[in-house]
Amino acid sequence: MRKGFATVAQLGEFDEIIDARSPAEFMADRIPGAISCPVLDDAERATVGTIYKQRSAFEARRLGGAMVAANIARHLHEHFQDKPREWRPLVYCWRGGQRSGSFTTWLRLVGWDACQLEGGYKAWRRQVVAELDRLPARFDFRVICGATGSGKTRVLEALARQGAQVLDLEALAAHKGSVLGSLPGRPQPTQKWFETCLFIELSRLDPSRPVFVEAESRKIGRIQVPDALIAQMRASACIEIAASREARLEFLVRDYAYLGDDVEDLQTRIEFLRGLQSNETLSAWKALAAGHALPELFAQFIDLHYDPLYRRSQNHNYRRFAEALRLETDDLSPTGIDALARQALAVSPNAV
Repeated sequence: MRKGFATVAQLGEFDEIIDARSPAEFMADRIPGAISCPVLDDAERATVGTIYKQRSAFEARRLGGAMVAANIARHLHEHFQDKPREWRPLVYCWRGGQRSGSFTTWLRLVGWDACQLEGGYKAWRRQVVAELDRLPARFDFRVICGATGSGKTRVLEALARQGAQVLDLEALAAHKGSVLGSLPGRPQPTQKWFETCLFIELSRLDPSRPVFVEAESRKIGRIQVPDALIAQMRASACIEIAASREARLEFLVRDYAYLGDDVEDLQTRIEFLRGLQSNETLSAWKALAAGHALPELFAQFIDLHYDPLYRRSQNHNYRRFAEALRLETDDLSPTGIDALARQALAVSPNAV
């Protein structure tokens, strides 16, 4: 490896990881733990790019160089004045080119043993994609199945509290998976950031112990589950939570209570079902939403949408669903959820 450069495999050797890309690039995806110190902000990058395309590379570099120098000076003053001589940072940009190279040069001139990431962010991204294709096959997944309202996510959380290994895809995707699943005040991540976080989670798991995961479709909201993971999940052993309709309805009303706070938003979500339900049904559901009649609305969701969809999807997508261990319950209170988790652990050797 060239002096002053490092590879993705050496990330853990540095005291700080600095992302020199623009704020928009940083927000889309980044190396976990990196701090954003752009050498060009979004507007500056666009300006330099326009000059490069429309006028000349020299004029673009002349203006960009001044902008880069000013921004690096500001970062040195605002972020790194307290760093000791022994501080060792790693800097990256998109491809490991001029932006990270300029920043690294200045840091080294100060006297720090700064390094530039070979291949930049693209090298990191290549590793994430390759590992997401490789890692899922290493794990023995136990897929928690059950109709909507069965408390599957809460069972995963209880399993984690009781010492089991859990992969919570809906938490990573910031979405509950169903048509009503978007979370208030919490937008979904970008696809790339979801995959980065998923890679980190999989890297932390012990392949010698089972991993509990909730049954999902290929998409969680607008997030796509990687092919290798969904394929491994669909070939894995299943545990079905067979909760009574009454317990599920009570759980849904409690777990989705926030939907009653914004009638317009709830009606918009109902509209997503156009083409799957009749116009008359959608109008009736919107009227129930307007009247804050969540129990009646969710009861119809269960009977007319969720349960028919569940019967079609689980038997078709999860090959071992027919042989699933069935955990029957009429209690989805916190106490009942904990009991379901204990039952799942009892039939999963080496789970804790």
